[in-house]
Formats: sequence, C-alpha cells, structure tokens
Amino acid sequence: MPRGAPTKNEVIKGADDDDAGFVLEIVTRDRLPLYHQWGEPGALKHTSWPRGGAVLTDQRIAAGDRLSLRVWDAEETSLLSGGDSPFADVANVVVTSSGHVSVPYVNRVHIGGLTTEGARERLQEALTSISPSAQVQLEVTEGRRNSVEMVGGVNTPGTYPLTERNLPLTSMIAAAGGADTALANPQVQITRGGNVYRRPLETVIAHPANDPPLQGGDRIIITADSRKFKALGAAGREEVIAFDAPKVSALRAISMMGGMADTRADPRGILVLRTYPKTSGLHPYGSSHDRVVFSFDLTTADGMFNADEFALFDGDIVMATQAVATSTQRVLALLGGFLGFGRTASNL
Repeated sequence: MPRGAPTKNEVIKGADDDDAGFVLEIVTRDRLPLYHQWGEPGALKHTSWPRGGAVLTDQRIAAGDRLSLRVWDAEETSLLSGGDSPFADVANVVVTSSGHVSVPYVNRVHIGGLTTEGARERLQEALTSISPSAQVQLEVTEGRRNSVEMVGGVNTPGTYPLTERNLPLTSMIAAAGGADTALANPQVQITRGGNVYRRPLETVIAHPANDPPLQGGDRIIITADSRKFKALGAAGREEVIAFDAPKVSALRAISMMGGMADTRADPRGILVLRTYPKTSGLHPYGSSHDRVVFSFDLTTADGMFNADEFALFDGDIVMATQAVATSTQRVLALLGGFLGFGRTASNL
C-alpha cells in the first residue's frame, strides 16, 4: 500500500536489541530535566554582550572627522579676519591619522581623542598666540571612525555618523529602516574592535539592558537564525524549516509543519530524531549511543505539556508517523472494492 509516512513501530523497530544503533527515549515530565545535561549540540550560541543603558563619556574626535571653524576676532589688524567681517570661516579641516589638524598661522594642532569642547578650547588657545582676542566656534562632521556601519539585514544599509551621544542600538536599526522582515528570528551581530557580540533581536528589543549604546567603528549586521529542523511524515509540510524563535519546542514545530494530517497522522507517534556529536562526549545514558529517538504522546494533556517544554536543536528531524488504523482502513477499503467488483462480475 502506498503511503506518505512510516508507522511508529516501523521507525523504532529494534530499539530493544543489544546492537541497536539508537536509543528510544519516551519523553515524560520526570525525564525532561535530564535532557539539558546531555548538552545542546547545534543550539543557538550566545556570546558576551555590551552592557545596555550605560552612560558613556562624550564622543571623541577621531581620524577622518571634518571640522568647520568660525574664528571671531575684534582686532582691527587681525590676521584671522579681514575686511569688514569680524570673523573668518575655516571649513573642511580633516583630522589626520595622527590626530592633528592644520590651521592657518598656527600650523598643526593635536586634537585627536578630545571631546568637541576640548578640541575647541585647544584650537582657541593655539590661535590666541597670534591674536589674544580670538574666539572659536567649532562644528564636527563625524568620519568613519565616529560612524557605524550597517552592513546588512536592514532596509537601508550604509555608514551612519553618530550625530548623537550614547545612541542605542535599536535607534540605529530604526534609522536604517528597520530589520528586514523576511529574516526568520533575526540575530544581531556587533563587531567592535577585536570582539564579536551576538544576540537575538527579540531579546534586544524586549530588555533595555540588552540595548547598548554604540561606539564609533561598530559594524552591525542582522542575519536570519541559521538553525533548521527537518519536517517529515504525515504533516502539512515536508521540508527543511528555519527556526522562527529563540526556542522552538516540539509542539511548536508540529504547528510550523502545518499540523498533523487529520486522516493519516498518529498523535501517539510524534518522534524527534537527534544525533549528538561524537566528539562532544555528551552521550545519553553515558553510553556510546549518539542517536536518540524522542517519542511523544499527544493524546494526553501531560504529553502535550512535555512536547511544549521539549526544546528542538539545530538539525533535529521531526516526524509525524502514520496511524496504523489508517493503513488498515485503506487495505479493507481496497479489499472491499475488489470483493464488490468480484460480486458484480459474477452477476453478469
């Protein structure tokens, strides 16, 4: 008889044999806590994360920033201002890699690492050496080292100057048009210097402590959750399905599969097949078995709760097996059809 899925007994056949290549685990409430001790192969890896809500010092002048100076000078014979204007504008002054700027009449002034106010005071001090009454106004246009790169996963990637102090990560994502809605369970990655930080975007949005202020030079990319499970059997979908949340339970996976086929699936035969890495040393039962078949009975409330608390791992196979009664009914229906045809033929 052609059918779309094996029965539970066919899948777990030989589980009690001494040379079985897998372990059958009947999931119960008492057994659930044990599974965490077996490790989480392929689980979503969390890294350290910059602290959110921290108050940083004012942003510092960095190489590549561009300065615009307006120098006021009341001296009639000022070298800085000339003609009838009481001020002189000096635009497009670029901070060099060494942190210096070149200003007329005072040559090079080091302002790298200073705040905007600190840089203004140092430039004014340098200019008063040639004009005691000089007053300086300063505007800074942030360069790449005082900008954030939105690499991908947003609607408008690009380089964004940090025009505000202590700008939080979520505000920068919003400025870049928001995260791409096509990404399943989007993950945020911040590269800062030699460190790489990762967190689910859902966690960043839900908890202010996970929404860190950005620093110049940060690189941000938002990617889809790389974890997937394989859906097979008597369900609405048979395909590889991406995780859509930080935690996907066995019950949630059934829903993502389109549910169990009403006329074919066995609710007592929902299986999760998992392979544990041999190199991890995290083998169930302390044995050499690295393959485990977890079995769920969804005909009871306890079984439903257990399936909802059981966390799927990357690469798991979720199978809705075929109900034995369904196959029997199809055989009987087919047999009845043959018998009916035989009776009809004998009456001719």
